[in-house]
Amino acid sequence: MENFSICTPTNYVFGRGTECEASRLAAQAGWKRVMIVYGGGSAVRSGLLDRVKDSFTAEGIPTIELGGVKPNPTDDKGYEGIALARMEKVDAILAVGGGSVIDTAKAIACGTLYEGDFWDFYCGKAAVERALPIGVILTIPAAGSEGSGNSVITRIEGLRKLSLRTDTALRPRFACLNPELTFTLPPYQTASGIADMMVHIMERYFTPTEGVEVTDRLCEGLLKAIIAEAPKVMAEPENYDARANIMWSGTIAHNGICGCGRREDWASHFIEHELSALYDVTHGAGLAVITPAWMSYVSKSKPAKVAQFARRVFDIIADGDSEAAKLGVEKLRNFFRSIGLPVTLRELGIANPDIPTLVRKLHENKGPKIGGYIPLTATDTEAIFRESL
Repeated sequence: MENFSICTPTNYVFGRGTECEASRLAAQAGWKRVMIVYGGGSAVRSGLLDRVKDSFTAEGIPTIELGGVKPNPTDDKGYEGIALARMEKVDAILAVGGGSVIDTAKAIACGTLYEGDFWDFYCGKAAVERALPIGVILTIPAAGSEGSGNSVITRIEGLRKLSLRTDTALRPRFACLNPELTFTLPPYQTASGIADMMVHIMERYFTPTEGVEVTDRLCEGLLKAIIAEAPKVMAEPENYDARANIMWSGTIAHNGICGCGRREDWASHFIEHELSALYDVTHGAGLAVITPAWMSYVSKSKPAKVAQFARRVFDIIADGDSEAAKLGVEKLRNFFRSIGLPVTLRELGIANPDIPTLVRKLHENKGPKIGGYIPLTATDTEAIFRESL
C-alpha cells in the first residue's frame, strides 16, 4: 500500500425532503447571494426549483438563476456563468442537478475569481488556488461530482473534453441527497448512471499497487451492492430503499475513499471522453461499451486483477486467471445489457467510428501513454476501440 492523504469535507445531508436543507446550510455558511445552476426543464417542471428558491427566500438569501446546462457540458455555459456571477456579485454557487450541472458550477466557481481564462485550469496551464464555495442538490446519481473536487468540461473549439482535479478547492461544502428526486429519471439515464458509478470504482480497483486488501474489499462490496440494487431500481423506479442505495453508492464511488493507498487507472474514462466529445453519447453508456473492452484487452497480458474481480464480484469459478477474467468480462457485459445498456459501439449508435481521430485526440490530450494498471500506447488504445465495435 502507498502513502496517502484524504480529506472529504463535504457535509452530506441524506434523505427525504433534504433539498430544502440547502438554504439553511447556506445561511450557516454565511452565504449572502447565491447563483443557482441547473440543467433542462425537469427542475422547473417538477417544482423543485421553486421549492429551493422559496427556501432561500425564507432565509433572506437572494438567488440568481442560470439554467440550460446540457449533458456533456461545454465551456460556453461556463463563460456565461462567470460573466453573470461577476455582474451579480454572487458569493456562492448552488448546483441543482447531476454531474453536468455540478461540473459546470465548479467551472464557474473557479473561473469567477480568476483573472485569466478558466480553461487554463482544465488544460493544465494554471492550478486552482481559490474558488467560490459550492453546494449541491443532487438529482442524478452517477458522476459522483457532489463528493469530489473534480470537473469535466468540453471545449467547443476542437471538441477537447478534459478533466480538472483538485483536492479540496472545488469539493462542495454540502450535498443534499434526496432519493425521491430520482424516482422520475428515465430508465436509460438511471442505467447509465449505474454504469458510471461502477466504473468510477473500477478505475480505482484496477491498480498495479500491491497490498491494498482493505480498499479492494471496499470496492468489491460496493460493486456487489450496486449489482444487487440495480435490477430493483429498474423494475421499481419508486423503490425508495433501492434508489437510496444507488444514490449513496454513486457518492462513495467517487469521493476518494475507494482509491486510498493505490495508484489508479482511468484509461477507460479517458478513452470514453473522446467518444462522448466527438459523438455526444451519454457518458455512462459509453463506459458500458469501453470498459469491458479495456478489461478484455489488458487481461490478455495481465489477467490476475481482472480474474480477482471476476471471482469476488461475480462469483466466477474457474481454474486459471485467463479463463476467469474472460468469464468476468462476459458477466459484466451481460449485466450492462440486463439493465438496458449498449455494450458495443454499434449498439451505441456509432456504426463507423473515426478511430484514427479518436486515438489521435486521446493521446494529444492525455500524452503518449495512458492508464495506471497497464500504460497504454496509441497502438493499444486503437485495439481497444476496435474491440468495442
